[in-house]
Amino acid sequence: MIYLVIASVIWAFSFGLIKTQLTSLDSDMVAFIRLLISLLIFLPFIKIRNLPAKLILKLIGTGLIQYGLMYMTYIASFKYLPAYQVALFTIFTPLYVCIIYDLLEKKFNRRFLFAAVLAVVGTAILVYKDLNISAALAGIGLLQISNLSFAFGQVYYTRIMKNEKQPADHQVFGLLYLGAVLITGISSGITVNWSGISISQNQWLALIYLGVLPSGICFFLWNAGARITSAGNLAVMNNAKIPLAVFVSIIFFSESVAWPKLIIGILIFMAALYIAHTYTLKPDGKNAQS
Repeated sequence: MIYLVIASVIWAFSFGLIKTQLTSLDSDMVAFIRLLISLLIFLPFIKIRNLPAKLILKLIGTGLIQYGLMYMTYIASFKYLPAYQVALFTIFTPLYVCIIYDLLEKKFNRRFLFAAVLAVVGTAILVYKDLNISAALAGIGLLQISNLSFAFGQVYYTRIMKNEKQPADHQVFGLLYLGAVLITGISSGITVNWSGISISQNQWLALIYLGVLPSGICFFLWNAGARITSAGNLAVMNNAKIPLAVFVSIIFFSESVAWPKLIIGILIFMAALYIAHTYTLKPDGKNAQS
């Protein structure tokens, strides 16, 4: 689970960067550029010589959904919602992970679902503020598409790779980014007037950072970690970046916080993680301590 923790910590430092630096740019273009950077990082490691064509297509399709569609809708949601509401409406991913996992495996795990519900409740307590839902429906809808895309991709990746001993994750991961670049490239090619685009130095720095770390290294760590932890842990850890982001804002940016709400939310989230961690069913259906 250490891979999931590392990715979550890095993501916690990345909240607000899109809202402060990139909302003036087309969301499809932002997704395309940062995913292209991620692809370039993993391109030298790709080894597909002995891979079945069916697996190659599945990996490309997984990346198209998990990263391409996810990012296009996620970034677009910032045009309709403030950053705290984006954080709030991303908290449902644990539920989607459990539901998709159960549907693919054709089994129902009540313990994992209960842990996912607790994770959602705990993080909701942390980030909830008054909001006008009717004025935010477009952004909420985009975020649920984003959540479903990311949840599906990580679960499906563990499923299609569970019987693949070779090649290693880093040798095929570029294929996921290839799929993501294809869909974001086509979409941005249609919607973006590239000749009229002006990107500032700060925006380029933000895009490079996001492409290398949160989108590049962290997505790899996340899917690699998903293969070696339980489905329950995977579901709950999808929300770990939110309490971590709260701690980052307190420690590094001296933001004020409602301590009773913070303590209650953290305790509920930790209970969810404990429940998930004590159950040892891995995403590939084998029993092992995670």
